[in-house]
Amino acid sequence: MLGIWIVIIIAGAYIVFVGFLFIFQSHYIYYPERVLSADPGDIGLNFESVSFETMDGVKLSGWFVPSESARGVILFCHGNAGNISHRLESIQIFHQLGLDVFIFDYRGYGQSEGKPTEQGTYKDAEAAWQYLIKERQVNPNEVIVFGRSLGGAVAAWLAQSHIPGALILESTFTSLPDIAGTLYPYIPVRLLLRFHYNTAEYLDRVNCPVLIVHSCDDEIMPFNHGRRLFEMAKKPKKFLEIAGTHNEGFITSGKRYEEGLNAFISEYVEPKT
Repeated sequence: MLGIWIVIIIAGAYIVFVGFLFIFQSHYIYYPERVLSADPGDIGLNFESVSFETMDGVKLSGWFVPSESARGVILFCHGNAGNISHRLESIQIFHQLGLDVFIFDYRGYGQSEGKPTEQGTYKDAEAAWQYLIKERQVNPNEVIVFGRSLGGAVAAWLAQSHIPGALILESTFTSLPDIAGTLYPYIPVRLLLRFHYNTAEYLDRVNCPVLIVHSCDDEIMPFNHGRRLFEMAKKPKKFLEIAGTHNEGFITSGKRYEEGLNAFISEYVEPKT
């Protein structure tokens, strides 16, 4: 009899836990911070604070960081935590590579209005694209859509709808159900998830040069996700293997990372004279 009660208690606890995950799953996906802790001026870069509006009326904020004699523009879709102020190292790297940088916060992040949702992040990326093309009159061929981690799924979604100069996916998963299934193997996550972020599906419809960047040491997004994305991408495509953790790989890899980005951009994006 005691054994039966133990089984009932365990089963009940499991059901409660699964129910909690289902109801509050957005809290496991988005980790926004409202306060901007720094800005490009703190690292000696000129920048412009910009605001623009999505198709559903949400006001978003971002920074445009110009580079003298820029050879392209990075449209930066950041990951699921923090806000644009936590990406200064990347902004500096892109600036040193001779690129303008346009980085924006999704709804619910930083100074952007609203609350984050999957469809909302897609609308936010589309609004950022429209801002660059229509407001700043940037040629689509000069736009490099860049996404890191969760932002990679957002970037791939955007690149399937337009034809940018290139797409760069860094430390990105094939889909949210795929990565959740790895993290929670004993929970039916594919049945429970209301979020998909299917990077692989979007990538299949992308028709521009693609660079996949992934670290063999990534402890959050397994390396094989990056390799699978590379295999799925259409040519022309490149794979840049870096080293270091999920959040520090691009810093740890230093020169290898920067030279890899530079070679890809020089080959596929930089205007030829």
